[in-house]
Amino acid sequence: MVEAWFDPVYAWIPGAVLGAAGGGVGGPLAGVFAPKGKFRTQVLGFYYAIIVISGVLLAGGIAALLSGQPYAVWYGLGFPGLLCFVLFSVLVKVVAKQYQAAELRKTLAEDI
Repeated sequence: MVEAWFDPVYAWIPGAVLGAAGGGVGGPLAGVFAPKGKFRTQVLGFYYAIIVISGVLLAGGIAALLSGQPYAVWYGLGFPGLLCFVLFSVLVKVVAKQYQAAELRKTLAEDI
């Protein structure tokens, strides 16, 4: 068997960090600012950054699996990468629609 890339005891860290980042971006940022139409670039930028980071973790998990790394290594990288990649890829569209709806409300209010 190949020597592990890192100690499997630390395999929980990528999932915990992505989960905390997702909770921090989803509720306080997107939930508060998207309906108001504020900080669009920053909020969507966080979503795209998490998607990229998730893709890197997923690729690392696949590479670890193919190279024969222990279960904790490839699963610790691959599962949070896959989960966050799928979730944030879907949710970024939902948040973008919230910003579009806020822009429409703003435009309609100016017309009245």
